[in-house]
Amino acid sequence: MNGVILCLLGISIGALTVASAWPQRRKLDEKELELAQILEQERKVIAEKEDHQAALDAMRDDQEYLELHAVDRLNLYRPGTTVYRIERQR
Repeated sequence: MNGVILCLLGISIGALTVASAWPQRRKLDEKELELAQILEQERKVIAEKEDHQAALDAMRDDQEYLELHAVDRLNLYRPGTTVYRIERQR
């Protein structure tokens, strides 16, 4: 009889341990998901920063890129050149 009581006591202590750890595990899962989302946002920001830095470096160092950017964005072009633009219908 003592063995059965001891076994039930062990099972109940184990169940209490699992039950008390369950909310903490759920919080841990939520924090891990939040961390993954933040890391993804960070990756996107870093990639965007690298793209902007590459464009800035190209404008400083590459004359052809600078001219292309001036024609495309600023509507500037050299005299005697013909610029063709295709506009989207709205």
